[in-house]
Amino acid sequence: MTVYSSKVNNTGVAVVVFPGGGFQILAIDLEGTEVCDWLTFHGITCVLLKYRVPNSGPHWEQSCRCEVAPKAPTALEDAQRTMGLVRLHAAEWHINPHKIGVIGFSAGGFLVAAISTNYEKRLYPAIDAADRESARPDFAIALYPGHLCEYPGHPCPHDGPPQTLRLNPEIHVTSQTPPTFLVQAENDYEDGINQSLTYYFALKKAGVPVEMHLYAQGGHGFGPRRTNLPITQWPELMQMWLVTIGMSPARSDN
Repeated sequence: MTVYSSKVNNTGVAVVVFPGGGFQILAIDLEGTEVCDWLTFHGITCVLLKYRVPNSGPHWEQSCRCEVAPKAPTALEDAQRTMGLVRLHAAEWHINPHKIGVIGFSAGGFLVAAISTNYEKRLYPAIDAADRESARPDFAIALYPGHLCEYPGHPCPHDGPPQTLRLNPEIHVTSQTPPTFLVQAENDYEDGINQSLTYYFALKKAGVPVEMHLYAQGGHGFGPRRTNLPITQWPELMQMWLVTIGMSPARSDN
């Protein structure tokens, strides 16, 4: 866990970052340090989490060509622990303990949904005061998430009516699930848009505030790097969304 303090005009907002990598590796630059550079520039404290890999969350197993769930979801354990530590040290790190969110990419996007819906009980024995703090994020941001519509024994269809989509049973959406922001590209052939759509429908059904942006192009793993595609505007859209949910003050710059 690495803390990046906001560089200018600290807003009191903090975001825990979950890089992707299929629960095998971590894309620590594209979906980690580069994200923190952008967040801290906008007054948001960034906490970059190197959660345990490999096989620490649901993943594709090449040997059986099937989706596999780990015996112990150690990535989620690490996410729970990190949320508690950030809240415990909120005053020290100049963070508002009621404005701590999460952002994740690909497998990290699944981890966003997992911590958003599995925060009431720690999955590991309590260690210290940090584990008495709430692990619930105040807001959640998932980009091209995976494993939400696909889980062991249930492949995710790439087309078909919405009623055919089934949410991963490990994701228990309730009315207390935090406000969520979703981004995905229609030409994402790694984790198709039905991953985000499935979670979106579950959030809407539970009455959770959710904003979703789907783009024709962008593929998978675009992260925060600028391109000539419309999807490259997602950081600005996310910043405006944070304002609308009361998690960040309005800013005049980008």
